Amino acid sequence: MRPFSFLAFLWHLRRQYRRLVVLLVFGIVLPWGVFLKAAAEIEEGEGFPGDQAILHWLHAHATPGLDRLALALSRFGGPLPMVGYTGLLFGYLWWRKQHRQAWFLGLALGGAAALNLVAKAALGRPRPALWPSLAPETSFSFPSGHAMGSAALALAVGLLLARSRWRGLAWVLGPLLALGVGLSRMYLGVHYPSDVVAGWVASTGWVLSIYFLFSPYLHTLERLWVTWRYRKVKRPDA
Repeated sequence: MRPFSFLAFLWHLRRQYRRLVVLLVFGIVLPWGVFLKAAAEIEEGEGFPGDQAILHWLHAHATPGLDRLALALSRFGGPLPMVGYTGLLFGYLWWRKQHRQAWFLGLALGGAAALNLVAKAALGRPRPALWPSLAPETSFSFPSGHAMGSAALALAVGLLLARSRWRGLAWVLGPLLALGVGLSRMYLGVHYPSDVVAGWVASTGWVLSIYFLFSPYLHTLERLWVTWRYRKVKRPDA
C-alpha cells in the first residue's frame, strides 16, 4: 500500500466516514508520527528545547506538600500497581464473560508496557541528573513508563466505558490521573518532559491501534479499500 494512495483514499472517505478518518489520522497516524519523530531526536542525542529548563522551573517551585503529592501519584502509576490494575480489570471482565473486552484491555496495557521496555532498551537515554531525586531511578529514561502505563489505562478504560453511564467520569478522571502521573515524574526529576510526552502519545497510538483492530472499523476499512481500488482499476483515468 503506497502512502500517497492511502492518503488519497482517506481524502475520499472524509465526508461519509468522518469518525473512521479521524480515528486513523488523529488517533493512530499522528501519535505514532510524533513518537517516532521524538525517538529519532533522542537517538541523535537531542530532546525538547526546553527539557532542562522546565525541570528547573518545577524544582524551583517545590514544596513539602507537592513532594508528597508527586510521590503518591508516582506510586499510583508505578509498574507493580499497573500490573495489579490490569490483572483486576482483566479478571473482572473475564468473570463477566466479556472476553473480547478483556483481551482488548490485556493487549492494550500489556503491549504498552512491552513497547516501553523495547524503546528504553533501544534508545538508552540516561535519566536527568539535575538534583538528588526523592524517588531515584536507575533504568533508562525514554519514554516514561509511568506516563505510558497511566495513559494506556485511562484510554483503555475510557473506551471500554464509552457506552456506559460512567463514561463521563472515566473521561474526566482518567486523563487527569495520567496528566498528574506524568507531571509527578518531571517534578521528581526522573524524566524529561520529552520522555513524558512521548509516553503519552505512544500509549495513545498503541491503545487506539488495538481498539481499531478489535472494532468494526477494521472490516469497514477493508471493504471500502477493496471497493475503492476496484473502481480505480476499472477507471484508471479517474
